[in-house]
Amino acid sequence: MRSAMTNRIIDFHTHTFPDRIAGRAITALSSKSHTRAFTDGTVGGLAASMRESGVNVSVIQPVATKPEQVRKINDTAIAINAEAERTGIYSFGGIHPDFAECVEELDRLAEAGIRGIKIHPVYQGVPVDDERYVKILKRAGEAGLTVMIHAGWDIGFPENDFALPERISRALDMAGSVRGILAHMGGWRCWNDALRLFAGREGIYFDSAFSLGRFIPNGDGYYCNDDECRMLSDDEFVEMVKIFGSENVLFGTDSPWASQSETVKTVMSLSLSEWEKGMIFFGNASGILGIV
Repeated sequence: MRSAMTNRIIDFHTHTFPDRIAGRAITALSSKSHTRAFTDGTVGGLAASMRESGVNVSVIQPVATKPEQVRKINDTAIAINAEAERTGIYSFGGIHPDFAECVEELDRLAEAGIRGIKIHPVYQGVPVDDERYVKILKRAGEAGLTVMIHAGWDIGFPENDFALPERISRALDMAGSVRGILAHMGGWRCWNDALRLFAGREGIYFDSAFSLGRFIPNGDGYYCNDDECRMLSDDEFVEMVKIFGSENVLFGTDSPWASQSETVKTVMSLSLSEWEKGMIFFGNASGILGIV
């Protein structure tokens, strides 16, 4: 049974797709990453997962893979947030480094009450320390927007180094004052570098998405043994929380690429205090979203 400190849960890192393309998107991405999806990729599928897992709030992190997708993604995000008090589903905005009107779009999102944006250097094909991203980070900071950054390697692009911690650290240095969330505990499968570069850094959060335990293959035979699927052990994750500080860690799953139910259970079982779990599950995220 949950204690009073952990009875509200925000999953800060989820993904959905428009209903008309969700099936194709899930099939393509599952094939690319050789991993299993746990929902059908729709907003409705996410809502059902939340009911099953006891997650109260989910935050969609959209990725604009083409500049021409930006406005439509953000129109959808604004509409989702308009219903968030009823549904429990919020959305960050999306931006692309080659979108010509980045500054104006970031201002539009801030004026609409959107709390942040997601960037994914690997999927967007631009290194995070490129001047185009630095411009986005600077303006986001000025506009009061939080920036969720894919950090580390990407399971679908194993040779791409566009979002490694060294690059992110350099980009943040150039951008100045901006609140960032580094996904995947600061750098997927380069966690030692994340600890070295980001421990104690002001204004940075880390989410637990797709980092704890093991990921689940899709059964196509690409992963041959369990060791290939391992991520952070429970003890390694707890150590990172202690070093980063539980006040800087957000609960995230990367749904649909991990089970919300199983990830909640795993975090509940960790050797952390109830206060630490409460901050990770709800306290830190509620401050960013401005909810109580």
